[in-house]
Amino acid sequence: MPNVNTPFGLKPLRDGASGVSTGGLEMFYVPASDGTALFIGDPVVKNGSSDAAGVAGAVRAAAGGPITGVVQGLVPYGTTNMVGLRAASTAAYILVNTDLDTVYEIQDTAGTIAAADVGLNADMTLAAGSTVTRRSAVVLNAASKAATATLALKIQGLSPRPGNEFGAYAKVLVKINAATEPNASAGV
Repeated sequence: MPNVNTPFGLKPLRDGASGVSTGGLEMFYVPASDGTALFIGDPVVKNGSSDAAGVAGAVRAAAGGPITGVVQGLVPYGTTNMVGLRAASTAAYILVNTDLDTVYEIQDTAGTIAAADVGLNADMTLAAGSTVTRRSAVVLNAASKAATATLALKIQGLSPRPGNEFGAYAKVLVKINAATEPNASAGV
């Protein structure tokens, strides 16, 4: 049975010790000057700024760039009701999983991930999320898989879900590889 095409961004499954992911949640500020909508499951990166209270700023990570963490929720802010997504050009506080030991599930659209690719790194393909499901549409870019150290994600294996198989739209386990937060990393 072929896999179903249902992108959902990066979904935390467990921490590195195989336990349930508790998510090292940190709050970040997204300024109204940022014109990209953010959805649950979107990767974000610190943007080198903060709000007036010193809460670090973040924006959606770029394809091929480093990742600080993954959006897990939004904090009510002002009169704007944002449930599951931060509208473009709207100031917001987001909750981000910054735990580098978290194992995420992500969909591959290219269908070129194979058992021999476990341990390789790959980038993501960014796409606008769904305002209906309020989930990210970021997917694994299997065409970028390589041993290159700077690629965003490290492939951990195939997600152990019923009916999931290597091929188009496979659900793959990954960890953040190109992170902004490890010791001895460059500043943003």
